Amino acid sequence: MIPENYLEKTYAGFLGMNIGIRLGAPVEPTAWTSDRIERFYGDIVDYVKPFKNFAADDDVNGPVYFLRALRDRDQKRALTPQDVADAWLNYTRENVGMFWWGGYGVSTEHTAYLNLKRGVKAPLSGSASTNGRVMSEQIGGQIFIDTWGLVFPNQIEKAAEFASIAASVSHDFNGIYGAAFIAACISKAYVTSDVHEIIKAGLSQIPEDSTYAQVVNAVIQFHNVHPENFRLCLKFLQENWGYDKYTGVCHIIPNAGVCVLSMLYGKTFDRTVEIATMCGWDTDCNAGNVGTILGVAGGLDPMGMHYRKPINDAVVLSGISGYLNILDIPTYVKEIALIGYEQSGEKAPEALLESYREGEIYFDFELSGATHNFRVSNPTFCSIRHSDVVAYKGKGSLEILFDRMSRGQSSKIYYKPFYRRSDFDDERYMPVFSPTAYTGQTVSMMVSLKQFGGESVIINPYVRNTETKVDILLGGIVLKDALWQEVKFVIPDLGGAMLDEIGLLFEANSPAKNKDFGCLYIDEFSVSGKAHYTIDISKQSEELASITPFAHNHGAWQIEDGLMEAMCLDHAEAMTGNYYAQDVCVKGSVKPHTGQMHFISLRVQGALKGYYAGFYKDGIAILKHNHELEVLAYMDYAWQFEKQYTLEFSAIGDQLVFKVDGKEKLICADQALKYGMVGYALYECGRCGFGDLEVETF
Repeated sequence: MIPENYLEKTYAGFLGMNIGIRLGAPVEPTAWTSDRIERFYGDIVDYVKPFKNFAADDDVNGPVYFLRALRDRDQKRALTPQDVADAWLNYTRENVGMFWWGGYGVSTEHTAYLNLKRGVKAPLSGSASTNGRVMSEQIGGQIFIDTWGLVFPNQIEKAAEFASIAASVSHDFNGIYGAAFIAACISKAYVTSDVHEIIKAGLSQIPEDSTYAQVVNAVIQFHNVHPENFRLCLKFLQENWGYDKYTGVCHIIPNAGVCVLSMLYGKTFDRTVEIATMCGWDTDCNAGNVGTILGVAGGLDPMGMHYRKPINDAVVLSGISGYLNILDIPTYVKEIALIGYEQSGEKAPEALLESYREGEIYFDFELSGATHNFRVSNPTFCSIRHSDVVAYKGKGSLEILFDRMSRGQSSKIYYKPFYRRSDFDDERYMPVFSPTAYTGQTVSMMVSLKQFGGESVIINPYVRNTETKVDILLGGIVLKDALWQEVKFVIPDLGGAMLDEIGLLFEANSPAKNKDFGCLYIDEFSVSGKAHYTIDISKQSEELASITPFAHNHGAWQIEDGLMEAMCLDHAEAMTGNYYAQDVCVKGSVKPHTGQMHFISLRVQGALKGYYAGFYKDGIAILKHNHELEVLAYMDYAWQFEKQYTLEFSAIGDQLVFKVDGKEKLICADQALKYGMVGYALYECGRCGFGDLEVETF
């Protein structure tokens, strides 16, 4: 039976994973030995580096994207390793992001990916017989596995089974045992906070005579004799179970020892992720795994706010969908919980079902401490936190304290639906982004004011143009009392640019002698409805190895003379828009230079799935890509190189319609793909210029 506090525990676990990853990432390189970490950072009790926004990490990408195999597979049969392999192939931009592309025979994941691309099916793609035992036992088997434990609360056998299936795509033997161990520990943590019981559950799911079980038991035995000093146990691990004995880039066995050490000596969430980081080796992986386990075990309350606050409920990923790469943690853990109920055969609570809206932004602030990545531009005057006292609906809201502001002073209170290169300190795993909100959609929120001093305040709904950095104000509202009122507006046309902020410009309205002091509350924030927007190529930028707001898979891309020029040896694709867009019309210009396959696209779900329409060999065609390209409709058409055409492609229900220069040319029906992104593509060696893209959803 699903535990009553399942959603809250899952929230704590996923937060815990990301806290651990963020804490450990700065000291991940092997040059950061445990001695160096101690020398420079001493006893770690906080993040060792600040980040404007923490960029994507393989330890986050894998757990989020590979779990999607559960929804993408044929629902009439059991999960197979190839289902997870298909998720690898579908959601990964080859050679960019997702995981470490260290080379064939060097990076386990890179090697497995290339095996899959060349037709080697899972689990052979990750087997020791294919790649050798050392490579198959590197750490990746357990670092992508956390969500498989989260969807099977207190079902340790199921958690271990599904985690093993997932890990077998790239790993074998101890690489798979590590996946089973970590997933079983996470599953068990839903019903106990006793780390000994949790570790025992993990051990029960792997062979007793495995090296993985041996290192776990060795650490347990050492801890029994020396229960106080984790550094003594670390020295024991380094001398007996270190990288000198377990070779490769990052072997799982030494890191398994660190995971168990940190749980036994840490006991609490904060101390466990700190110890995992101070031990060195694969710090972000280890701190992430134990962060999930101890997050679930302890729940939200023991987590230090100094760790939780910088996360601010936001994760950015580096998969193939720029839309999915912007992840709101409370929304995502609701998705995990719904999968968990589905896998258990239990009906999800109505409140959970109502609070999750796929393809929309909906923040209800019901999870304890949830901020949904809201920010303020002026922390001198305004600060944000979650309120579990005041709410329009339910039990929670966002609380903004404004502290003695006078007329002329202001602060923006906003959510970021889009990121740029300037939002990051580095380019870890090269994340790319497509906005989660667009022109034509409706923004709605409930607001309330509790004033301790002053006369009144003004709020101006606004959005920010990411190209010009100009705030577009949408009409001021004077607030005077504590009544809840709705703020609602339509996102205006930005002339082909994207928006990267949505929120309120908060302005004080009292003279200096009578300063404004109080709290503003926001609840039931949503962005929904039909979108109608244009992507003006001349207003976009080349950054993060892509052109905003597209994610590119393969090919070389640049902006030239107002066109997005692409060339490739066999395939090049640009994807953007809401990943869950269903009925849609997309219109754009295409100027073919060389090659025979130039397309506009819609309902693109990744590298393996989508509909395409455009110039195909000696004619025009509508094609479906569902692991293989299939022509759905074709007609001869004498298109020409170096001529610019307007292509229009729409999908309404199962009906696909393609027009060239405003004239309807092809119509067909297909039921395979119900939603997806939009964009452009070449599917053959060639070069093409792609123009502005107009997108309308229905």
